[in-house]
Amino acid sequence: MISRRSFLGTCAALGTGCVLNAWGDDQSSNNSSYPRKFHLSVSTEALDADPGLLEVVRDAGVADLWLGAFFYGQWPFPIEKIQEWRVRIEQAGMGAHIINIPLGHPGDSLQSSADGFPITPPGRWRPAMRPDGTWYLGTSHHPPATEENQKALIEIQKLGVKRVFLDDDFRLAISPGMIGGCFCNEHKKQFLDSRGYAENQWAELLDNVKTRTLTPLLRAWVEFTCDQLTACFRAQQQAVPDIQLGNMVMYFGAEKAGIRLTDYANVPLRVGELMFNDDSFNKLKNKTAELFSCLFHRRFVSPENAFSETTAFPSKELSAANMAAKLTISTIADVRNTMYMSGVQAFPKTHWETLKPAMKHQAQVHEKLAGHIPRGPFKHYWGEASRYVGTDEPFSLFLAAGVPFEVTDTVSGDGWTFLSDDDARHLAKQPLQSPQGRLLVRPSAKSSPKGSQKIEETPESLFAFKRKILPQLSGVPYVEEDKPVVCAWYPTARSVLLWNLSEDREAFTVRIGEKQRSITLDGLASDVLDNIPT
Repeated sequence: MISRRSFLGTCAALGTGCVLNAWGDDQSSNNSSYPRKFHLSVSTEALDADPGLLEVVRDAGVADLWLGAFFYGQWPFPIEKIQEWRVRIEQAGMGAHIINIPLGHPGDSLQSSADGFPITPPGRWRPAMRPDGTWYLGTSHHPPATEENQKALIEIQKLGVKRVFLDDDFRLAISPGMIGGCFCNEHKKQFLDSRGYAENQWAELLDNVKTRTLTPLLRAWVEFTCDQLTACFRAQQQAVPDIQLGNMVMYFGAEKAGIRLTDYANVPLRVGELMFNDDSFNKLKNKTAELFSCLFHRRFVSPENAFSETTAFPSKELSAANMAAKLTISTIADVRNTMYMSGVQAFPKTHWETLKPAMKHQAQVHEKLAGHIPRGPFKHYWGEASRYVGTDEPFSLFLAAGVPFEVTDTVSGDGWTFLSDDDARHLAKQPLQSPQGRLLVRPSAKSSPKGSQKIEETPESLFAFKRKILPQLSGVPYVEEDKPVVCAWYPTARSVLLWNLSEDREAFTVRIGEKQRSITLDGLASDVLDNIPT
């Protein structure tokens, strides 16, 4: 027997090979009997403004509603009002649950229409300090934050609620791509004392953070930050043992934000997305980055416990068509729960006219693929450097090349692995070689493993690369045309899912060996080709 700390140290020493992979080794490890479910995060403010919304979402196929309750030390909605709507939701035949925001967010992330709606924690809560010594409110962990969240959960438990999510503001980084933690004098002393470091090593740590260099010192800081956040989560669990507590993880949420994903493997986990409006989601690269983040997080959570972040923010800024397109991401990644979100205000009720048929279609497609694992020669890899010090800029556009892919938690010895600049730089220092150009990096990477191949992250370069490797794709289905499309192959289901990433209707030809199949998809639509030979 070894201690938990020793086990985590062993994992760190071995790298990502120790990471839990919830995909499993074969399709039998995932329970395909759990169907696709649809959930809606909604405020009592939105329901009061439009009580008819309840019937509309139920008719569309939403099974569960999640009501906002305790937000960073405040109760913006009367608990009596929360209980009133909980009863009405259950009387309408749907489940009613709660979402809390434990620590807050730097700035308004909720878009309430009410005057005086609190967007920052109360004055008794302390701010956090950035590495440069400046202060900010939100995502800060000092007393009495944990204690007040525990008390709030005890009050919520009295309502009869059995499930509570902590929103993705439950993190210790201001935003994606930042190395988090509070750098105040109190946390500085706790860190140095707990690890036995000297005072002069603090300046070294700040330099490591600035240069994003994954040294043993910076690794210790990240683990220290994760220990704080996990302890806060565990304390809330212990306060209400009869409530199932889940964590809503941010886009690429990982250790550098204080989120040690292995600590949340057995609880509901929302996989992080980011493209909350049309300006961001319309970009081809961003569609693939969103899918990349979801595939990464699915390494750590079972499909039954996985929830999407299908969010519109501001509430009217994501079209119904784009929101429907996001449903395909969950289908590909086998995320069984879609969570619609939009801050405090509801997104337009007319969206449900588009979402209803899209939800039905995705549920039918998902039923065919549930429990099956995508396979392919292109490797989806998000390594230790990306998780601990990276800028959250994945090499993701290969997902649009029409070649099947699979998720790996180590650098694979076969196929082609696409590395972020951060992982390329970190792996360049390791005794790792890339035979025959099997590791692909962007020219922007400052350094990369010996033998890696540089390739621009553009559709043109990736299509050219696909044409170059076609002789090596024997036995693998792929899309012949040079059009942006995700080709997810599930050999155990003998199926291929195609997601058209263009807004125009497109025809695609899937070839495997001497055989081919054709399909035409509307803009942003997806569908499955069955009976694909293996």
